[in-house]
Amino acid sequence: MQKYVLIVAGGSGKRMERGLPKQFIEVYGLPILMHTMNQFFTFDPSMPLTLILPEKQQHYWQILCVKHNFTLPHQICPGGPERFFSVKNGLDTLPDKGLVAVHDGVRPLVSNETIKRCFQKAKKTGAAIPVMPLSESLRQTTPDSSIAVDRNNYVSVQTPQVFSLELLKEAYQQEFDAHFTDDASVVEKLNHPIHLVEGNPENIKITRPMDLLIAEALIKSFKS
Repeated sequence: MQKYVLIVAGGSGKRMERGLPKQFIEVYGLPILMHTMNQFFTFDPSMPLTLILPEKQQHYWQILCVKHNFTLPHQICPGGPERFFSVKNGLDTLPDKGLVAVHDGVRPLVSNETIKRCFQKAKKTGAAIPVMPLSESLRQTTPDSSIAVDRNNYVSVQTPQVFSLELLKEAYQQEFDAHFTDDASVVEKLNHPIHLVEGNPENIKITRPMDLLIAEALIKSFKS
């Protein structure tokens, strides 16, 4: 079954406290987005990769590709005003059959094992996402107070989220809903079950300055 990848990169970097969109910030000599794309190319060089990027950022991306001699094959698709519409734009460029992974551009530390588990489970079930158990205590807030909840009833969700193309395209024909937080929530609205696989703890989403320090240290340790 043919596999495809959509890399969604539309962040503005506000929480990073920098003027540069976070996907373009350099970590260990390369922009975060290039590290992310390299992970999927390493997993399967034959897998078509589509980068979904806001039109106003595409010229700068081309400059970065020249600067870093980044020649990994990929096509570029324009993003939309919300992540939902960005993914929908990417899906419109793909055929109706196969499996597609949707991944955050600022998760450069996803492992080959996590990617493999997601594709294997999605091939059997149509919908698979990587998750990790929670290590900290949780409290549910109310207007007046808060209550402790059992963290064993919850997991942290990562990407790539992998689906059959037929299923994901059908899901994205639905009207946009502000409660859609990821691709799994879009598919779930079709009443299709979402199957969980083990993620990897290093697969963090880089959103804040502290995340940059963690990613730099991890990438350096993996490369050494």
